[in-house]
Amino acid sequence: MSSTSRPARSGRAKAYDYLKNTVLADPDAEGGFISEQEIAEHVGVSRTPVREALLQLAAEELVQLVPNRGAYIAPLTGRDLRDLVQLRGLLERFAAEQVLATGTVPWRAMQEVLEQQSRCDDPASAKEFIELDAHFHTLLVEAAGNAMLSRTYVALRARQVRAGLVALRRSGTRHAEVIREHEAIVTALADGEVEAALAAIDDHHARTLRHQLSTT
Repeated sequence: MSSTSRPARSGRAKAYDYLKNTVLADPDAEGGFISEQEIAEHVGVSRTPVREALLQLAAEELVQLVPNRGAYIAPLTGRDLRDLVQLRGLLERFAAEQVLATGTVPWRAMQEVLEQQSRCDDPASAKEFIELDAHFHTLLVEAAGNAMLSRTYVALRARQVRAGLVALRRSGTRHAEVIREHEAIVTALADGEVEAALAAIDDHHARTLRHQLSTT
């Protein structure tokens, strides 16, 4: 075996990644229970590593373990959405200040992601659009060079994607709005304008939250 070969991922890791990045990022899964058997068959592992993955997700408060029923995916409440947007805003504002102060603004990479997003303009591409949205913001946070900050932000991903899909579904104009809001963020960062960048981030999150909380 080559010395550069990577060790095989464990069954628990495979189940965890699939559950967190696919199942728990899907708004349609809210309010339902997870079938251990279905997950095991889909991932190609036994039910034991699936249970282990669910225990980890429960510790992260992404699922609720209900006796004799299994793992429940609780819908995101208004409080959850507000808390999520507030935390994301704090982390992204800090990251923006850091990258502007150190000259490590990843605006070109963010612009490339934005261009990819602009091409995801049909309902069938909604998941890809939101995945790119998460990547866009993650680029900014990771450029701050703080590993703990990055881990904290990445841990929000499943909720971030699920909430983003909800916002898209509740507004036929949200796609175009997100593109404009992202353009404002990139422009301010590229120009080195701290206050403009922070204002653009705040505006983006405020608009996103309004759509997520909308009932129509």
